[in-house]
Amino acid sequence: MFERPGSGERAILVCIGLGHAPEPDHVEEFEALARSAGADVLHVITGTRKAAAPRFFLGSGKVQELHDLVKSAGADLVLVDHALSPSQERNLERALECRVLDRSGLILDIFSQRARSFEGKLQVELAQLQHIATRLVRGWTHLERQKGGIGLRGPGETQLETDRRLLGRRIKTLNDRLDRVLIQRETTRRERQRSRTPTVALVGYTNAGKSTLFNRLTSADAYAADQLFATLDPTVRRLALAPGLEIALADTVGFVRDLPHELVAAFRSTLQEAADADLLVHVIDASDPERSERIRQVNAVLESIGAADLPQIAVYNKIDRTGESPHQEPGEAGRVDRVWLSAQTGAGITSLLEALHAHLGEDLCHCVLRVPPSAGRARARLFQAGAVMSEQELDDGAWNLEVSLRRHDLERICREDGVELPEAIAPCALEEPFLQSIRSNVAGAA
Repeated sequence: MFERPGSGERAILVCIGLGHAPEPDHVEEFEALARSAGADVLHVITGTRKAAAPRFFLGSGKVQELHDLVKSAGADLVLVDHALSPSQERNLERALECRVLDRSGLILDIFSQRARSFEGKLQVELAQLQHIATRLVRGWTHLERQKGGIGLRGPGETQLETDRRLLGRRIKTLNDRLDRVLIQRETTRRERQRSRTPTVALVGYTNAGKSTLFNRLTSADAYAADQLFATLDPTVRRLALAPGLEIALADTVGFVRDLPHELVAAFRSTLQEAADADLLVHVIDASDPERSERIRQVNAVLESIGAADLPQIAVYNKIDRTGESPHQEPGEAGRVDRVWLSAQTGAGITSLLEALHAHLGEDLCHCVLRVPPSAGRARARLFQAGAVMSEQELDDGAWNLEVSLRRHDLERICREDGVELPEAIAPCALEEPFLQSIRSNVAGAA
């Protein structure tokens, strides 16, 4: 037995393919994960096995090679791009005499560094404790303190049992707190549904540019960086898509292949934003040569959370790296389902807004309302909804209001405040003056 080192960032990466050589893009992604966690990558070892060895996952020859490399390079840590069982992790640590972390443990460590909000920290801590709970089996020398012998025998609780009990108590506390946070999120979500505010969720593979696109659209200051899992905490902002049409835009956590199931369970409230959305904007890195595989992996996660059947707009981001020009393509229903843009430069943002309008503005209508002097409350509500495009005051104290609003909202306001609906109500298109204002905002945010 040995005392596990508590720190160290000089790492050796191990990428083993089962049945075939490891994919180069998988190796690159794992190296990016390690660097995102702050590791100083000394070497990357690759290899192929028919099946995982029960004791070490690796073969005995590869373990000896790795041991010699750890000693010669002065490594503190070995990262394995695979899920290791608790016994395999312990056996490797004994053989290599350094800390060993599998893919799940590495992703959990990155999440713990990125979490900023109270909810995010709770989610990450819960996932970490659930992961650690399976690995509390003689991994540290202090778990051997209860020994047999004269005067030492008898009933009592071992350190291992104490740790398990404390972990279980802490996990229960975190689950209770997250349940309260989930109730708060559900309340906010119900308020949006009651007001019939459409919700659009940005989803996609990690580092596809979701937060940059979110900031570009909403002028928010969500953290965005060229690194994996730069954003963990869900952020929701209102976006005026057209006069009288506001949407709630949600930026969600990025996906990755082999996402640990502890994280999927712990981030249930975050992923619920995507599952409950009216529309998904699937952000794809157009410059990624493996983008087809990334799309498949994201769709697999969406299916696991019950969001596979939601309507999607595919946004091919980072065209500034590929040299493509901004453009859009219609889908089977005739609406735009694919948009090429650059969130970094703002090119093509207008095309995305037009696509959002086509999906969510179908019931948006345009008309001129005559609001009598006795219906001042209706006038105030229309202005508050951002539906008034122009106003004309009449000689009898009434107002003629040119409005753009969703039909059911317009009918509700007129019915509740005694305003007569006009006969001429036309569908409202996304007008050039509004698009021009959006272009100005995009240019200002650049």
